[in-house]
Amino acid sequence: MVPTLEFKSGALLLLDQRVLPHTVTFVSVQTARACAEAIRDMAVRGAPAIGCAAAYGLALGAFEAAREGSAEAQEGVFQAAHEVLANSRPTAVNLRWALERLSKLRARLVVEGMPAGQIAERLLAEAHAVTEEDLASCKAIGQHGAPLVPDGKGILTHCNAGGLATAGYGTALGVVRAVVASGKQCPVFADETRPWLQGARLTTWELLQDGIPVTLLPDVAAPSLLRSGKIGCVIVGADRIAANGDVANKVGTYGVALAAHAHGVPVMVAAPWSTIDLRAKDGRDIPIEERPSTEVTHVGKARIAAEGVSVFNPAFDVTPAALVSYIVTERGVARAPFSDSLAAQGRLG
Repeated sequence: MVPTLEFKSGALLLLDQRVLPHTVTFVSVQTARACAEAIRDMAVRGAPAIGCAAAYGLALGAFEAAREGSAEAQEGVFQAAHEVLANSRPTAVNLRWALERLSKLRARLVVEGMPAGQIAERLLAEAHAVTEEDLASCKAIGQHGAPLVPDGKGILTHCNAGGLATAGYGTALGVVRAVVASGKQCPVFADETRPWLQGARLTTWELLQDGIPVTLLPDVAAPSLLRSGKIGCVIVGADRIAANGDVANKVGTYGVALAAHAHGVPVMVAAPWSTIDLRAKDGRDIPIEERPSTEVTHVGKARIAAEGVSVFNPAFDVTPAALVSYIVTERGVARAPFSDSLAAQGRLG
């Protein structure tokens, strides 16, 4: 696959997902602020990929801080970098997790008296580690999830939780890739995923790049497809999972889960452990980002809605744990009651 993100010659290169599938181009990021803008504007998206990008963005902030003369000025520049990245998108917990991981490392190195330039290099190495670990996690998720998918029936997915949303391979699509590799015959169906059309633009493109056939459907057709008996499993990713198993994912996931539950189709949530937020007791503790109204009133630059209409445009919704059959992380498969099974996985770390 084309790499989602790559650090080269002092810059973070991000595959610009706003222009896929028509154009393959990269955004070059050299400052923490530019990284935050790329995250906010969705040049890079998907919770794990956002976490990786944020780690590199904070490392770039450390290099910016190292160019300052005094320790006080260095601290100010670094904290400003941390703040602008932390505020770029509120729902994906991987972003906060990555920033906390690098910030704790830097704080320890500062206490040890390491020079600022060397600290920046160590943070860059840590960002590399975050990315490498994410790729390994995705492959482990695929291996844990594939045996749960029934052979001979279809897989329905919503949004894009593939290599484009991670350091590579993918979470939900990582399971799909592992299923295909195992020899199971499971046709893949992808919701279009309004309003950003991640399913239509990204999931279909990514799977076809890998030679995996995929059928695209309008979001509103998902319940009918689930009723048809053609689907054996719904597989989605997540941006944040609460301690009780409530799942925040791309808006529309809740509706798909309701329809799946009504027709006896299991719902699998595939996500790295960094997406689990044990500090969030349930879905009410998860902040839901609201996006600009133009994402709904326009397709590209073309207006499709009446002038003056009000818009409700949440980027995510929360699927209650009762509608989720499995939560698959690199640590294994969690089942209800998720408050117990996720806590048990937490003790493995």
